[in-house]
Amino acid sequence: MGKKDQKDKNRERVEAVLEILRKQAPLTVKQEKFCNNACVERFLKAKGDSVKKAAKHLRTCLSWRDCIGTEHLIADEFSAELAEGVAYVAGHDDESRPVMIFRIKQDYQKFHSQKLYIRLLVFTLEVAIGSMQRNVDQFVLLFDASFFRSASAFMNLLLATMKIVSEYYPGRLHKAFVIDPPSLFSYLWKGVRPFVDLLTVTMVVSSLDFEESLEYDEFSSYPRASSLRFDPSSIPSTARIGTCSSSRFSFTVSHHFDSVKPWYLSLTDTSVSKVGPTSPSPSLIGPALISPLNARSLSFASPAARKPRGSIDGSGRLPSTPLPYKINSSNNNINHPRTPRPSFLQSPATFFRRDSLVSKNEKTRESFLPFLRFYRRPYDEMGYRSKMRPPLGGLISIVSPQLKRRHASASQRF
Repeated sequence: MGKKDQKDKNRERVEAVLEILRKQAPLTVKQEKFCNNACVERFLKAKGDSVKKAAKHLRTCLSWRDCIGTEHLIADEFSAELAEGVAYVAGHDDESRPVMIFRIKQDYQKFHSQKLYIRLLVFTLEVAIGSMQRNVDQFVLLFDASFFRSASAFMNLLLATMKIVSEYYPGRLHKAFVIDPPSLFSYLWKGVRPFVDLLTVTMVVSSLDFEESLEYDEFSSYPRASSLRFDPSSIPSTARIGTCSSSRFSFTVSHHFDSVKPWYLSLTDTSVSKVGPTSPSPSLIGPALISPLNARSLSFASPAARKPRGSIDGSGRLPSTPLPYKINSSNNNINHPRTPRPSFLQSPATFFRRDSLVSKNEKTRESFLPFLRFYRRPYDEMGYRSKMRPPLGGLISIVSPQLKRRHASASQRF
């Protein structure tokens, strides 16, 4: 019973607003179509269910739409903007809300007037509203600010856009995201935020925070770096012009200088005079022969190879790699150096940590994540034009490209 009474009250308020508008001036057919029940309810909600304020606001909106000429906006007026993808509807989210992307460069304002930008903005908003379903009445805005170098210039553009949306499209904006603004934008935004009507639904995000969520991994197509240890069997020729051997590897040069690999490294010890013994010795913990573990320097060896391999004896034989620290086998309790535990008073920043700021950043990230695919999706002009309803689409939407002309003979032409 309470819901029914609330619906009756809403109807009475809507009828009261329309009655006030008709008393001021008669409404045209297009104005009557614009001032439907859902539109009047949005204006009432924006003005706190005040009938007089809502009627005044709606009359101002109708006058503004007549000055802009929203009924005469067509895509032919913005052919250059449509070709470059300055402002377009990228698609619809999971809730069927249209997602608009604005990629306006800083030089755009130098060669275009403010009135032309407002017409482009209104045209994009009208296309988004025209592509809505019956049960959807909100849209999403994505502002790509990476093309701006001046924070003040982008701030002026953003404030003008948000003012038009809040005054003439009340209740339409679901969320707005400012992506990669200039460095000084955050300081200007803090001073302007209290005066922005749509502050609660406007968020600033950085695309660098979403590097790990790439749809296409650019590095997966590249092969991993191959090892520098070539297999000798890969060289067809066995003729040699000279060798250079050591206790670690042998360097062999092939006669075929035009070969892809005229040299190779092998793990076979071919030297006559060896630094260490060639057979395992009980005095040595690790094998002295060449193996994948000791074929490289100890500093780059695996943890299994970092073991003591002997000590300097009377024969004057030295290990080929630096010896690790000598371990006394008699003492089982080895005191290794330990990393000091971090102290609570080590950094004064722990006293000024704001958990609310961390949660706010996480909330912003989660809010923008569903719209990330629209931001990274390439611009499709024909896909955007397909969302335009007549007469917004111009001649292309009126004359369907699917209609084919019938071939006319020469006698029919003349």
